[in-house]
Amino acid sequence: MADNLTPAQRRRCMSSVRNKDTGIETALRSALHRRGARFRKHVSSLPGTPDIVFMSARVAVFVDGDFWHGFRFPQWASSLSPFWEVKILKNRQRDKRNHRRLRRMGWVVVRVWQHQIENDLESCVSRVLSTVKGRKEQKS
Repeated sequence: MADNLTPAQRRRCMSSVRNKDTGIETALRSALHRRGARFRKHVSSLPGTPDIVFMSARVAVFVDGDFWHGFRFPQWASSLSPFWEVKILKNRQRDKRNHRRLRRMGWVVVRVWQHQIENDLESCVSRVLSTVKGRKEQKS
């Protein structure tokens, strides 16, 4: 099945999709901030421009949408048009590449999925904060 939009229509549609400061991302950041965490956001000098960065602990947090980053992608990939299958597959490959690059640079990567934030925000906050705390304890 081919893409049902012209290239110009697809470009206009895709340009309206937010890739920063999404609802799930701001929810996680607000909850972290309420718990006293201080961080930087969208650090473009790091591979993949992590959504939330704890510089001193060297922890990079990515907040991934279930669709765009392909949560359990193999289970539903066949239901997509070739355009979307390729698009999401490339997103997943880029995510893996950036994860590896950050790890080689000495960073810990935490990936938080959309459904996790929507279903249990507090456990996501706890996971991020415990990772940061653990890294700070290792450095001491």
